Order: sequence, then C-alpha cells, then structure tokens
Amino acid sequence: MPRLALYALAVCALSVAAAVVSFVQGSWLGIVWVLLAGLTSNMAWYYVRRGRAGRGGSVTG
Repeated sequence: MPRLALYALAVCALSVAAAVVSFVQGSWLGIVWVLLAGLTSNMAWYYVRRGRAGRGGSVTG
C-alpha cells in the first residue's frame, strides 16, 4: 500500500475519533471532523488505486 494512502487512512481514523468525541461532548464541530473523514477516505482510495495502476503498467480513467 502506498505511503500516502496509509497517511490518509491514519488521518481518517483520527478524524472519526475526533468526531465521536465532539458529538459526545455536545459540540457541532463534529460535523467538520466527519467531512474531513470523508475527504481523507476518498484520498486513501485514490492513492491505493493509483498505486495499483502504476504497478500494473496501465493507467485507466
């Protein structure tokens, strides 16, 4: 798995944890953390797919 994908997954997991803590404390700031989790999740998938395409020798898309 590419290094950037692992970093994105780590940020995604941390932002989900921050969202849970924010919502438990009654803060609406958790919505920002949920949006960040969605963004980093998409980034992780992008880097995983780009890494697989790079290894296979063909680029689709």
